[in-house]
Amino acid sequence: MTATDTGVEGHRPQRSELSVPASAERFFGKAAAGAADAVVLDLEDGVAEDRKDAARLAAIGALNGIDWGGRIMSVRVNGIGTPWCHRDIVEVAAACPRLDRIVLPKSSEPFDIRFVAALLDGIEAARGPGRRIGIAALVETPKGVGNAEIIATAHPRLETMIFGLGDYMAEMRTPDSTVGLPNPDYAMPAEPEPHRNDQWHYALARIANACRAAGIRPIDAVYADYRDEAGLRASALRSRALGYAGKWAIHPDQVAPINAVFRPDPARLAWARRVLALLDGSSGAVGEGGTMVDAVHARMAREILSQAGEAA
Repeated sequence: MTATDTGVEGHRPQRSELSVPASAERFFGKAAAGAADAVVLDLEDGVAEDRKDAARLAAIGALNGIDWGGRIMSVRVNGIGTPWCHRDIVEVAAACPRLDRIVLPKSSEPFDIRFVAALLDGIEAARGPGRRIGIAALVETPKGVGNAEIIATAHPRLETMIFGLGDYMAEMRTPDSTVGLPNPDYAMPAEPEPHRNDQWHYALARIANACRAAGIRPIDAVYADYRDEAGLRASALRSRALGYAGKWAIHPDQVAPINAVFRPDPARLAWARRVLALLDGSSGAVGEGGTMVDAVHARMAREILSQAGEAA
C-alpha cells in the first residue's frame, strides 16, 4: 500500500516546495502569504549547529502560530545519526497538530524511512486522533539513488521523494559549483554547436520512475541561481518532461515560474476536456485531430484536469 492509497496526500498540488530556514523567522510571514503549494521549515543545512535548538523551537512556534492556509507544511529534520535528529522528529511532531510531513535528508535505504515511521507511530499513539503525519524522503546520495525503488516502497507513510542535487553533486565529486546549472563539458560534438546533455538525467529518471511505480510524488531539486529565471524554467521543464510533479525552491521569486511550468496550460486543458468529451459513451478508440485516443488518453486527461483542480 502506498501513501496515495491511504489518502494522506489527497489531491493538494505540490508544484512548488519553498524551503525556509527555521532560524530566519523574518521570512515566515512572506512564505505564509506567498503562492508556494508547500513550505518546508528547514532545521538541517539552512541552520548553523549552534542554532539548532532555537530553530526547532521557532519551527514549532511558526507551525502553531501562523495561518498557513491549505498548503502542505513540512519540517526538514537533521539526518539520522546527528545529535539533533531524534529530538527534531519527536518534539516537532508531538507539538504541532498542523504538521503534514517530516522531510528526512540523506534518505539512503528503507531503514531510514521505517525509523522515522516508527517514531511517528509512537507519537501519534500517545497523542490520539489527529492529522496523520507523512514522510518525504530527500534522496541526495549515490546510495540513495541506487536504492530509489526500495526506498519508494519502504512504508505507507512515504508520500514524496525529493531529489537533493547539492549533496549528490558533492558525493559524486563532479566539478560543478552551481546546483542545477548544466555542465557544458557534458556534451557531444555536433555542428553547428555541441549537443549538450543533462548530466543528472540518470538520477532524475530513476527517481521519477521509482516514485510513479510506487504511487508517490517525485519532486525535483533546487536551481540555486535564484536570479536566473530562464535557467530555472528550463530545469523545471526538463523535470516535468520526466514525470516530476513539482520542484524545490529556495527563494520566493522562484515560486511563480515553477508554478507556471507545472500548472497545465490552456492548450493542455482544452485537449483534456476534448478527449474526455469524445470518449464519453464511446466503446473504444476514437479519432482526435488525426490521432487515435483511447482509455490511456482518458487517464492522462483526468490527471491534467486534476492538476488544474478540476473534476474530471
